[in-house]
Amino acid sequence: MELCPSIKNILLLDSEGKRIAVKYYSDDWPTNAAKEAFEKAIFTKTQKTNARTEAEITMFENYVVVYKFVQDLHFFVTGGENENEIILATVLQGFFDAVGILLRGTVDKKEALENLDLILLCLDEIVDGGIILETDANVIAGKVASHSIDAGAPLSEQTITQALATAREHLTRSLLK
Repeated sequence: MELCPSIKNILLLDSEGKRIAVKYYSDDWPTNAAKEAFEKAIFTKTQKTNARTEAEITMFENYVVVYKFVQDLHFFVTGGENENEIILATVLQGFFDAVGILLRGTVDKKEALENLDLILLCLDEIVDGGIILETDANVIAGKVASHSIDAGAPLSEQTITQALATAREHLTRSLLK
């Protein structure tokens, strides 16, 4: 048994079981086809349950899966068969609440797809390589929001992608003069 709790994957699926945002942290599903088969199977198993008010827990293919539904979105967090369900539920609730904060309370498929970048950043802030980094929704949402700093901010406060975009913009302007 591992000393540090770990996550196998975090899934956000729509009401038809199709991917919105997924992140896998283990090699238990080596191919994309295996990942999609797992997603379809877990969706089929859980779609008839009523996990709208609070999270539900199930064992599936030797994994502990904690899940919750809202509107037309299905949130899943998967851990190993010996993983603590309370820890998995805490990760799920942190993800669920952070998405709610970032989408300003309008948690549905359309809004999720329009803000997919924020949701993917949210996943990166919660878990890295299967290790849980943060479960407090306010902290997660704050970190994700800080990644959305405007281009006028000092370079030291920008992400690498934002800094490269700013540099490209300045270079283009100087070449056009």
